[in-house]
Amino acid sequence: MMLNGGYAYTTMISSRYGGQVLREHLAGLYPHSSAAEWQEKLDGGEVTLDGVAATGSERVASGQTLVWNRPPWVEPDAPREFGVLFEDEHLLAVNKPGGLPTLPGGGFMENTLLRLVQRRTPEANPVHRLGRATTGIVLFAKTGEAAARLFTDWNTRRVEKVYRALGRGVAEREEYEILTPIGLAPHPLIGRVWAASAEGKPSKSVARVLGRGAGSTTFAVSLHSGRPHQIRIHLASIGHPLVGDPLYGSGGRPLEGLPGLPGDGGYFLHAQYLRFPHPVSGEAMELEAAAPEGFPEGGE
Repeated sequence: MMLNGGYAYTTMISSRYGGQVLREHLAGLYPHSSAAEWQEKLDGGEVTLDGVAATGSERVASGQTLVWNRPPWVEPDAPREFGVLFEDEHLLAVNKPGGLPTLPGGGFMENTLLRLVQRRTPEANPVHRLGRATTGIVLFAKTGEAAARLFTDWNTRRVEKVYRALGRGVAEREEYEILTPIGLAPHPLIGRVWAASAEGKPSKSVARVLGRGAGSTTFAVSLHSGRPHQIRIHLASIGHPLVGDPLYGSGGRPLEGLPGLPGDGGYFLHAQYLRFPHPVSGEAMELEAAAPEGFPEGGE
């Protein structure tokens, strides 16, 4: 267990929230605490509005700067080791373990892949992210030139991303092209979550069957867009939600009742292959991360 150094969460009030009472605005912005709990934080001097200690009764205005100075807290435990798959002067590719968030958030700040990597390589910044429970390849750029090119290419055909995923149920077909749009849907605990939505953004995945077991199917999934939780949502939308997924059920929507949170684990999803042209040299790059121990090879 580790006590971190606290963090200052800074936001600027947008015009849509102008006129809201500050304590109510905070409860909407950070729904992990009620308005009454936010009042306790305000009374403790944790919140400022345009640099002035706030009382909570103020009405916010567009353009104001809101800062929550969160005191140090004990972060949840997480793995603190990762494997290096490739490194040169422009790139660093690592194999992320399950349970380690890529970026700060949800109570994690120091126990994140970003912080661990930057202690080793301060100039490295992630080009993309994986969910906390997802394992496999995360690519970091070490130079501005590499970052600019990779960000431009990331969701194009120049970059091929293949994941291994274990879905519930036995697939009837050998391959599925999944075009389910992804947008925001209601969630009882955090307000909204990414899910299958007719009003969502166009999305594309191709899932190919690797093996079938007793009640499950192992897929190789290629991403052709980069929506949040895309594989979890897409496989669920075709009737094969990930085995052990506490959030998404068939149809790609949050489970009925009290679904889990986006960072909750229990499912099998691994970023296994990454193929792309080197952003500086143009050399064809092929990276592979071995699936973690216990990941089914071809169904259960």
